[in-house]
Parts: sequence; structure tokens; C-alpha cells
Amino acid sequence: MKIAVLLSGGVDSSVALNLLVRAGHDVTAFYLKIWLEDELSFLGSCPWEEDLEYANAVCKQIGVELISINMQAEYLKTVVEYTISELKAGRTPSPDIMCNKSIKFGEFFKKIDSSFDKIASGHYAKVEEIEGKYRLIKAPDPIKDQTYFLTYLVQDQLSKILFPLGEFNKKEVRALADEFELPNRDRPDSQGVCFLGKIKFADFIKFHLGEQKGNIIDLDTQKVLGKHNGYWFHTIGQRQGLGLSGGPWYVVEKDLNQNIIYVSNKNTVEEKRRKDFTLCNLNWIGGIPDNLNDDKLEVKLRHGPITYLCKAELIGNNRVAVHLNDNDQGVAPGQFGIFYKGNVCLGGGIIE
Repeated sequence: MKIAVLLSGGVDSSVALNLLVRAGHDVTAFYLKIWLEDELSFLGSCPWEEDLEYANAVCKQIGVELISINMQAEYLKTVVEYTISELKAGRTPSPDIMCNKSIKFGEFFKKIDSSFDKIASGHYAKVEEIEGKYRLIKAPDPIKDQTYFLTYLVQDQLSKILFPLGEFNKKEVRALADEFELPNRDRPDSQGVCFLGKIKFADFIKFHLGEQKGNIIDLDTQKVLGKHNGYWFHTIGQRQGLGLSGGPWYVVEKDLNQNIIYVSNKNTVEEKRRKDFTLCNLNWIGGIPDNLNDDKLEVKLRHGPITYLCKAELIGNNRVAVHLNDNDQGVAPGQFGIFYKGNVCLGGGIIE
């Protein structure tokens, strides 16, 4: 097949590229440039320069053409504006979900030649076709599985996507990187939000929203414990980065009008854990499931291996009421709740 491969300069996408070349496909690599120059000048570095150097080296090694595509305007309009809007509203965004939906497997389709049969990436996930319908399937590595970030893809997108790493765990991918003698085989995994690279998310937020001092208050005693630089830097359930002694402390509420962060300590946080919430703006990958009250229905509230058994009920206007079988102290508006049955990702929505 003729395949367009999204190449980031990291190990995963480089291994995916090599696997496709080894399988005999006609492959072209694409690097997406998304950073805006004013952001780069503020942040003080160019996170894409090193990525592009590695991507070029990987492609040169195996004789594959690398094309760099400027997608700055599209990225600003979709992912960045969504992220900043959600933060200002006090919610917890998921830029990676929007990036996959709107950029990598959205606007990118429009940028490339229509003669490409498939688009491939280094995501840890699988796509299966059964009787003309496409399903999104978990990767075998529960820690690296990225179906959570792919849950807003639709049937037309999934029909055009290949995930060459879908059968592998991270250890096996590292071994393949050594086998292929990749120039970036010793490069560490990227952490955090997809578009930030080495840049801290807090620095990105500061560039767009600035800082504004506010109080950190113990919700139980109403005592002021410290200061923060703006409610938009914090999310419900957050434990790290508060700078408070006598903890652990967890963010449990936010007052946007007064710029107050409310926290609770380990002795009282249990009673503030939550089991019930609603989801809106749902995307069902294969259509609405026949039985949302299946005893095996699970929901994931953030990327990672942890899921909860749950009950779910459609309540109209593309909304679902969810009841967890266990408590979670980090149920935050704006986050995504993603449903699974076994290894199949059913879809999900945004926590209201």
C-alpha cells in the first residue's frame, strides 16, 4: 500500500515507519510543524528542531522521503484555542484527544495527496474491521495503550488508519529500535501533552493566560494555607505542585470568580471522592452500544491502566449518566470519560 507515516522524531513512530518499510509498503514520512513563533520566543527554545533532526536521520537511514508540513494555523484554531478556552472556564482539557481528532487524523488528511491508501502513526492501539465496521482495540501494554486519546475518531477516520505498534509492548518496541539500529533508539519517551515536547505545560499556560495570585484554602477549616498563580494552573484531584506542607493535599474545588483553590488533606479527602457524574458531547465509535448496563462495562477517566466498572444510562441530548463501582477523587469537569468492554474502546464524552 501507499502509506503516509506521521513521524515525530521519537522512537515509537520511527519503529512504526521501519516496520512498514520492512513489510514492503510504499512509504512517505511526514513531520507536522505546529509551533507558533511568538510562543517559541516566550518559551525560549524550539522543541521541534531536535525532533526534526532525528526524523531526518531516521528517514535518511532507510531511504524514505520526509516532508515537513506547516499546520500552525490549523493547530491554533483547534487544539490551542480549545485548550485555553477550557482552562479559562475552570475545566480540565485533553489537548491530545483534540489533536488526534482534528489535526493528525483530521486536517492532515486534507493536506496530503489523495492517492495515499492509509495514514500510519506510532500510537499503541489497534483497528479491526468486522463486517464493514471499524473497532478501536486496546494495545497489549496497559500502561502505553493510547485508545483513550483516540476515542473521538469516527468510522471514516479509522478506515484510513494503521497502527503498526498495536501488537507490541514498549519493551518490544525498544528491542525493535535496537534491531533496526535507529539513530534515536536511546532517546527517552516524551512525557505530557502531545504538542509540548520538552516544554512544561505550566509555561504554555502562562504564555496564554498569565499569572494571577490567589488563595489556597482548606475546604474543611476555611484556613488560608498558601498562594497559587491562577486557578487555570490546577485541576480537580491534583496532588502535586501545590507547595503545601502537612499533606498530601488534593484540589477538590475551584472558585473562578474569586480565584480560589480549595484543597483537602488525606484525612478528609475520602468523603469527597465521587461516584456519579454525567458525560456530554458523546462520540460512539461503532454506534450507541446495545446494553450500557452490561456488568462488564468499564470507564476510564484519564490515560493509564486504571478503569472502573460502572453503570451508564442515556439521558437524552447526547448525554450519559455514569455511576462508578468505586470512588475517584479526581472527577473533573472537562475531562473525558471513555467506555470499554473488554479490550474494545466504545467511545466516550466530556465530564459535565
